[in-house]
Amino acid sequence: MPQEYRSEILERTLKTLHVAVDGVKASVIVNIDGLLVASYPPGDDKNPHENPTSSPQVAAMAATLIGLAERTLGRLAQGELERLLMEGEEGVMVVYPAGRASVAVLVEKDSRLSHVLFATKKAAAEVENILGG
Repeated sequence: MPQEYRSEILERTLKTLHVAVDGVKASVIVNIDGLLVASYPPGDDKNPHENPTSSPQVAAMAATLIGLAERTLGRLAQGELERLLMEGEEGVMVVYPAGRASVAVLVEKDSRLSHVLFATKKAAAEVENILGG
């Protein structure tokens, strides 16, 4: 049986998230340095400047938001970041920490938020387990 690489397992985790939740536009795993670890759907990063929801764009924005949220919560003595949730006119972005990485999901506005939150939290726990905390 061929060995399965971590990147393939991470992509499969994101694919499972897409299947479980209607309306997911993009999902990424980003490390604490802001580097893209994995994304789904694959291959959407060919021209990130023309696609605002491309994986590199989502990863860069997620990393920036995570850093700001962690500093803000620390400064206000509100504890560790549990999740980020941003709602816009056209969609929602959810970010969950996953050890030394984070899972960010961009979904359509009419997606069921309870499903999005549940599935993203579950995916983040799986990612943390795969990456070793």
